[in-house]
Amino acid sequence: MRLFFIMLKLSAFTFGGGYVIISLMKKEFVDRYGWISEKEMIDYTAIAQSSPGAIAVNASILVGIKIGGAAGMIISILGTIIPPLVILTALSYIYAQFIEIAAVRYIMLGMQAGVAAVICDVVVSLACSVWRENKWIAAVTAVISFILVALLSVNVMIIVAFCLLFGILLYGRGGGKKNAS
Repeated sequence: MRLFFIMLKLSAFTFGGGYVIISLMKKEFVDRYGWISEKEMIDYTAIAQSSPGAIAVNASILVGIKIGGAAGMIISILGTIIPPLVILTALSYIYAQFIEIAAVRYIMLGMQAGVAAVICDVVVSLACSVWRENKWIAAVTAVISFILVALLSVNVMIIVAFCLLFGILLYGRGGGKKNAS
């Protein structure tokens, strides 16, 4: 039940997308309860991001399985999807009138700044963790991927496919030991 209510709370009060909820999941499940390790959270974030679907739901699946097996997965998913379903259903009825209010538009713009700050917190936290573990290949790959996507407009799917192939080649044959990644 604790898992359900944690996910329900995170999902109900988190605005800004999957990366925001990922940082809050880390604070709850790694820092507060110690149910999963920081390395597992980094791995879950990578898997959730590269899997089809919403990153928050994908991460909740992985965390739920780790914490409570199949039942934990179902409970975690329900806690994650119930708030957006209820909120979006309610907002869909009043959206047109709601967004026309100037104060609401300004509040939404202000929330964008807060969301950007939370996403930056996640990036810095995960980058520091990778750096502390001396995973230079992961750090270099992240920088190169960012440059290719942000500056050269390379399709993200090409980057994901390349990284998948690179990981299989590097780790599939035993070439990537602990410090290499």
